[in-house]
Amino acid sequence: MDDVIAVRGMRLYGRHGANPGERDAEQAFDVDVELRLDLSRASKSDDLADTIDYAALHARIERTVRVESFALLERLAGAIADEMLADDRVDVVRVSIAKPKLLNGATPSVTLSRARNA
Repeated sequence: MDDVIAVRGMRLYGRHGANPGERDAEQAFDVDVELRLDLSRASKSDDLADTIDYAALHARIERTVRVESFALLERLAGAIADEMLADDRVDVVRVSIAKPKLLNGATPSVTLSRARNA
């Protein structure tokens, strides 16, 4: 299936990091999320109920970044992936998270892909 809903370029703030002091204050995280699901019904009905509301999707991702606190970007990406797969319509999720300009201007990032049947 090649149907995709994506929300890219989210600049969200949370308390995540493995090094001392990283979780003491909010810092920026750049998040991209891509969902693979069957959009054939929505492509015919033009009804929001037949797809995933982008605003609601963004709010769920933002809540996870803001409320949770993890040492690793990998764990944060996993939490977001789990949240997305909680929607039975989602077959595959891909989550990319970057910590902008953390390492002397360099930006580390991680990308996880998770499938419902994996």
